[in-house]
Amino acid sequence: MKNGGQPFMRHDLGELLLKLRQYAKAEKILTQALEHDPSNDLAVMVDDVKLLILLAKVQEKNGKLENGLLALTKARDMQARVLKRVQVEQPDSLPTHKAQASSICAQIGKHHSDQREYDKAIKLYKEALVYTDSDGKAMLEVARLYLLQDDMDACQHQLVQLLQSETENDAATVMMADLMFRKGEYDQATFHFQQLLERSPDHYEAMEKLVDLLRRAGKLEDVPRYLEMAESSSAKATVEPGYNYCKALYEWHTGKPNDALKHFNMARKDSDWGQKAIQNMIEICINPDNNTLGGETFETMADDMSSAAEKADSEQMAARTADKLVRELKPQPGSDKHVMLENYVLMATKSKTNIEKALSSFMEMATSERENIGALLGVATAYMMMKQTPRARNQLKRIVRMNWVAPDAEEYEKSWLLLADVYIQSGKYDMATELLKKCLQHNKSCCKAYEYMGFIMEKEQSYKDASTNYEHAWKFSNKSSPTIGYKLAFNYMKARRYVDAIDICHLVLADNPNYPRMRKDILDKARNSLRA
Repeated sequence: MKNGGQPFMRHDLGELLLKLRQYAKAEKILTQALEHDPSNDLAVMVDDVKLLILLAKVQEKNGKLENGLLALTKARDMQARVLKRVQVEQPDSLPTHKAQASSICAQIGKHHSDQREYDKAIKLYKEALVYTDSDGKAMLEVARLYLLQDDMDACQHQLVQLLQSETENDAATVMMADLMFRKGEYDQATFHFQQLLERSPDHYEAMEKLVDLLRRAGKLEDVPRYLEMAESSSAKATVEPGYNYCKALYEWHTGKPNDALKHFNMARKDSDWGQKAIQNMIEICINPDNNTLGGETFETMADDMSSAAEKADSEQMAARTADKLVRELKPQPGSDKHVMLENYVLMATKSKTNIEKALSSFMEMATSERENIGALLGVATAYMMMKQTPRARNQLKRIVRMNWVAPDAEEYEKSWLLLADVYIQSGKYDMATELLKKCLQHNKSCCKAYEYMGFIMEKEQSYKDASTNYEHAWKFSNKSSPTIGYKLAFNYMKARRYVDAIDICHLVLADNPNYPRMRKDILDKARNSLRA
């Protein structure tokens, strides 16, 4: 070794030192092996390419990213020379050397992708595909980069090509469905996820997205079939973190927050699903009944119907639980989700000082990134809690003017609902209705939008239309919200549908026997009207 030694011995030693994390020693050995006069000998060039690839890996592990990129670029240039020679001298080994060239280009592409230099990355991955045109990983990476650049058509073109050659490529199917979702083509997106789950019932990443799609399509009743398919495919499914996460999402969206918390908790310690589960648990603690945070339309009604002191106690207990959960969140690079949740936990305490603290944080975020919809909604919510409605309205109007994008779908929906609430409070029912229709266009299961529509119709004394909207709200709350049940029964009574009103009263009172005013206001009156 000391007297030069064989390159393959130095390569093997370098590999061993890399495994032992002795990066400086490994780099020294490999650099020495490459210190020789330029050679046109094919075997020497092939060895040098291998040494350069390993050197790049060592330097990258040692935090020397630029040096690693330089080594890979040298390897790429040398491999191009090797290929020219091999075509003539060793045609049998050409496929192996083409695969090597493709791998080097893909590694350089990954480096540029990590640095968010997407155009450069795409160019390198495409170069990789020149050498191996059927490389599924490279094709998928090009599609992913186009998606990151919001170039939907180029992404779709790449995925169609890939799925033609690899019809059962799960990652490509997930990305195609995701793409269709972003384009607003929900039926197509649903079809791709369903296809994948028929093939792999335990593909929980696909199931998670399918639950969201079925919710938006107003077809949540289709979800249990996929959960049952997963249970049938594996005896261990019910203890799998992915299964419990998906089950929790379904429970949450069908008005069972406590069941959802139980299942999210079973996924909470998992490395893949844990952080998302904790985020959702925090949101449930802050807002278990899925109310419009900062909204005022239904506030007085809720206070009337339940003991204010009891409600305040349970809210404070939930805020304390949320505060404990926030401490389990790990900040994700490039995401401010944990800061936003911390702010919402502060606001959940209802303390003026905490709300002002959260407002200050949200404003800082909105200033540094003007199109940060989550921060703008946070500012508006804080202003509403501080009873500064005009300021809140200005922030919400900014959001309404922005173009809807799928990754921010939840924030848009919450913003439209809150602004609709503001308009309802000032009697601007037409403007509120326009926003509510927007909510339902993007989420046909939006229970709160139907509830607001019912409220508007009721105020306009159009009890038949109010009943229709409350029926939808009742359906999409999984018939579990006594408040919506009360409103539906009341409007049935007003529309002279006495038997329907009585049926709803029985359903609500079966689960909530002491629900205030239900018997006196509706049940007794509806019975008397029937007798009359």
